[in-house]
Amino acid sequence: MTVIGIAYMTPMTVFDTFGIVSGITQGHVPLAYLLALSTMLLTAFSYARFSKYTEKAGSAYTYTYTYTYTAESIGSKSGLFVGWCTLLDYLLLPLINVLLAAIYLTALIPSVPYWCWVIVTTGVVTLVNCFRIRLLANLSLFFVFAPIILMIIFVYLVIQGIGSRQGYAYVLTLNPLWHGQQALLPLVAGASVLCFSFLGFDAVTTLSNETRQPTKTIPRAVLLTTLFGGMIFFTASWFIQLYYPTNARFQHPSEALPEIVLYVGGALFQSIFLCGQIMNTLTSGLASHASASRLLYLMGKDNIFPQKYFGNLHASLGTPFFSVLFVGGICLTAIFLNLAQLISLISFGALVAFTAVNFSVFVRFYIREKQRSGFKNKFFNLFLPLLSVISIACLWINLDSSALKFGSFWLAMGVFLFIYKVLRKQKMSLSNAY
Repeated sequence: MTVIGIAYMTPMTVFDTFGIVSGITQGHVPLAYLLALSTMLLTAFSYARFSKYTEKAGSAYTYTYTYTYTAESIGSKSGLFVGWCTLLDYLLLPLINVLLAAIYLTALIPSVPYWCWVIVTTGVVTLVNCFRIRLLANLSLFFVFAPIILMIIFVYLVIQGIGSRQGYAYVLTLNPLWHGQQALLPLVAGASVLCFSFLGFDAVTTLSNETRQPTKTIPRAVLLTTLFGGMIFFTASWFIQLYYPTNARFQHPSEALPEIVLYVGGALFQSIFLCGQIMNTLTSGLASHASASRLLYLMGKDNIFPQKYFGNLHASLGTPFFSVLFVGGICLTAIFLNLAQLISLISFGALVAFTAVNFSVFVRFYIREKQRSGFKNKFFNLFLPLLSVISIACLWINLDSSALKFGSFWLAMGVFLFIYKVLRKQKMSLSNAY
């Protein structure tokens, strides 16, 4: 579960976002990662607490819809809207990964058309997800460690390059973490970009149904995914920042990955690293596809979507087969879309999920179960959820305006879906009465 969560987080994304975040934070990317990690650990702890008390596959939808099979947390209506907003995030991530993989493959083998790579990538990812989760875990294990090996080689080349020019003592400097005065707002803005690299711990909770001893395994996997992912991001950003104190050397800071590895390791290493990036993207695509299909399955079981199709497992494969194919169909739309149209929408669903789960901890344990006596209960049931909500509120303030607009539109569609479900239920009740 931890491996799948880290695969979902896409460890090498630190290279994709470095130029952007370095510009925002004025050369303090590692410090921004620490801020993002501390915020995400608070939320991950809330996810871990819920997953400890239920074997039902989680994510924010389940934790706000029901926290056990019968008792309510915030309530079914809130859970429906949280699930709907979260679904936006879950459906877009596999689509974006297919789009990125097709872009990288087209750059590597330009003789093959872009649309062909979209179909091939979608087909492979969908096929793997049709089978049980163990196949996905084994592939993720391979695809996660291969890019990490490349990152270790990158760190070695950075140390060698700096040591030959400025002396190896310079490697021990704290400049990547702190140099001179640093304003807080740029760091918060940078952290708001980086927090969405940590979505893997949310994805882990959607796989409870396919995990042995989920009430023990999932809470640990949630926290370990967040910690290990944060350590990978922080370490990689430290050495990139050490080699590139500013963005002055980058011709395209928003797409700095090719330049970062070219200047450090040369053209051959750049080609190898790009191959690793393709593997990294496919890994995230596999994990995000699995999570999206499981969330659709959960909402199908609750009859939010047609239960006949979405709410059933395949008899022999044991996987939500129709939901897997449905997500694959959405991924094929990458043929017609571009990255700029999709990337800003992910943040909206993620922040809705994080806020709802933290508030649900407060509602369940502090309000409904009245676990208020003593310092321990007040700390875990009131102070920590409140602190987490406040930290996420800072990220809401820095959310892109286009993400708010599109997210609000998606939420409006959810309202119409809810009204339709209520009216249909009332109509069926009247028909049964007659």
